[in-house]
Amino acid sequence: MHEWAAVVDGALATVAGIHYNLFLGSLVDDDSTERDLRSFVTLVRTGTFLCTERGHGNDAAALETTATYDRRANAFVLHTPHEGAQKYMPNTSAAGGPKSAVVAARLLVDGRDLGVFLFLTPLTDEHGPLPGITVERLPERIGSPVDHCVTAFDRVRLPRNALVQGPHGRLLPDGVLRSAVGSPRKRFLRAIGRVTAGKLCMSASTLGGCRAALAIAVRYAHTRRISGPTAGSRVPLAAHRSHHARLLKSLATAYAMTFLHRAVTDAWIRHDPAERDRAERLVAVAKGWITWRAREITIEARERCGARALFPVNGLAEYPANADGAITAEGDNLAIWCKAGAEMIFGHTPSEPSGHPAAGGAEDPSALRDPAFLRDLLAVVERRWHHRARLNLRSGPSGDSLGRWNNASGAALELVAAHAALQAADAFIAAIATVPHPATRAVLSDLCALFLLDAVAPRAGELLADGYLSAAQVRALPDETEGLTARLAPHLAVLADAFAVPEEHLGDLPMLTAP
Repeated sequence: MHEWAAVVDGALATVAGIHYNLFLGSLVDDDSTERDLRSFVTLVRTGTFLCTERGHGNDAAALETTATYDRRANAFVLHTPHEGAQKYMPNTSAAGGPKSAVVAARLLVDGRDLGVFLFLTPLTDEHGPLPGITVERLPERIGSPVDHCVTAFDRVRLPRNALVQGPHGRLLPDGVLRSAVGSPRKRFLRAIGRVTAGKLCMSASTLGGCRAALAIAVRYAHTRRISGPTAGSRVPLAAHRSHHARLLKSLATAYAMTFLHRAVTDAWIRHDPAERDRAERLVAVAKGWITWRAREITIEARERCGARALFPVNGLAEYPANADGAITAEGDNLAIWCKAGAEMIFGHTPSEPSGHPAAGGAEDPSALRDPAFLRDLLAVVERRWHHRARLNLRSGPSGDSLGRWNNASGAALELVAAHAALQAADAFIAAIATVPHPATRAVLSDLCALFLLDAVAPRAGELLADGYLSAAQVRALPDETEGLTARLAPHLAVLADAFAVPEEHLGDLPMLTAP
C-alpha cells in the first residue's frame, strides 16, 4: 500500500501509515482488552501516534509525559508537565475530522515509575480539541503537506481500558505490573514495537516514490528531443551517454533497493521471536540505506528532467522532500545506524565470501562483470570494517565509554553501510536466480553488476592493497562500467516500464504529454 500510495501522494502514504500501522496496529496487538474498533476501521475517526516530544526525539525512551494511575477511580490521569514534554509533530489538527491517538506516556503508580506505555486517547471531535487537550499547528514543512502539530495534555482523565497492554506489561487492579520483559527500556521498545514495521512502511514509501521518479525521468528522456550532431537533426535525450548512464545507475540501485525491501519484509514477517533483536536491526539498516538512496535517486531524476520537473504538477518535485521526511521519521537514519553499528561490533558475524575473491578472479578483468565475484568483494569490505570497528573500540580511552564509542563510531557506520550494500546484493542475486528466461536473466545480471561496480569502486584502493583486486582490474573498472552501460542502454525503457507505474498516472503529467 505504501509503495503505491506514495506514487501519487506522499501525504496519503504518511497518514495511512500512521493510522493503519502505528495507531490501529498497536491496538490490534493488545490481546488483553476488547475494544470496539469499528469507528477507526471505517475512518469515522482517524488515528494518530504520539511518541516524540519537543525535548525527546531519538531518545524517546526518556520522554516525560505522564499517566498516573488513580487506584480509587481505576483510571489514569494523562499530563504534560512542561513545554519540553509536549508531543511534537503528530497530525492532530481538526483536518480530516475527529481523531484519536495512542499516546506514549510514563506510567506512574503510587509514585513509582513503571516505564513507558501507550494509552488510547480521544483528541478531537467535530468541534475541535476535547477538554484538557491543546493542539497548536506547526508551520508548513517541505514535501507533501501533513497537519503537523504540537499537542499537550492538562490532567486528562482516561478509563482503565485506555492502557495498551501485552507481554511487555499488564497492570493489575491493585497497581502491580506483570511483565515478561526485564527492563523498562525493553518494555518501552516492545510498547512502541509498531515503529519497526513503520520503518518498513517509510522505506516502502520512498521506494515507490523513487521508482515513479525514475519511470517519469526515463519516459521524459525518450520523449524530449534536442538538437542532434548534424544540422537539422533531432535526437532524444536518452541517446546521450551522459544522460542515460546516470539513469541506468539509478535504475540499478532502485532494483537493488526493491529486492532488499522484499527480502527484509519477508525476514521480519517470518522471524523467530528469539531473533527479534537481529530482525529489528536488519529493518533499521535497510530503512537507512533505502531512504538515503531514494533521496539521491529522486534528486537525480528531477535534475535529468530540467526546469519542467520543478513544477509539482509534473509529478517529480515533491519526491526528494518526501524522502527527507522518511529519513527522519521512525528513527533518524544516523541514530538508528549508530545503534545498529554499536550492536554489530560484537553481536554480528560478517558474511563469508562465497568463494575466495583472490582465487581465480583477481587477475581477470572480466570477473568485474560477475555479480558473485563483486558480491564477495563487498563481503571482504564488510569484514574489514567489522575488524577495524572492534579494534577502534578497544583502543579508545579507558574508562570513557563515550570516548571509546567516538573512537569506533566512524568504522561502525562504515560497517553498517557495507552490510546494507551486501544485503542488497544478496537479495538482487537471489532474485535473478528465480528468473527462468535466459535473456531477461542476462539483462538483470548486467544491471546487478552495474550496481555492484558502483559500490565496489570507492573501495578499490584497499582491495588492491590487500590483493583482492589486481592493478589491471582497478584500471579496468571505468571501462567495465562503460561496457555494462552500453549493453544496458537499449533496455533502459523496458527496465523502467517494469516498475509498472500506472499509465493513468504517467499520462496525467503535462511534462510527458506536452510537446
